[in-house]
Amino acid sequence: QVPLVESGGGLVQAGGSLKLSCAASGRTFSLYTMGWFRQAPGQEREFVAAINWGGSTYYTDSVKGRFTISRDNAKKMVYLQMTSLKPEDTAVYYCVADRTTTQNMGVMSWPALDYWGQGTQVTVSS
Repeated sequence: QVPLVESGGGLVQAGGSLKLSCAASGRTFSLYTMGWFRQAPGQEREFVAAINWGGSTYYTDSVKGRFTISRDNAKKMVYLQMTSLKPEDTAVYYCVADRTTTQNMGVMSWPALDYWGQGTQVTVSS
């Protein structure tokens, strides 16, 4: 198992930055591609970014150039650095893990993922 706990959400003005963190546990962390999904009010949960064990990344188009996903394998941590935030980035952000590729995580549906956290709220004010 790979229990996941997110932190770092909050309220920020448009144009600002936030860094989300995800703490993973379990001995099989290295087997998993890690990622972030988000769900805005009244919308479907959607893919944001993914990173594999070797550091290869994949992003949804709307966050390319603004968000950066990273991981520290020794600490079993995953991060999402968000810059130039927009009101439409407002959502609950979920850390996820799955034994798949980064690109495949981008097209997976939420229920198919192996593990996910409880989520952290990000609110961007205009």
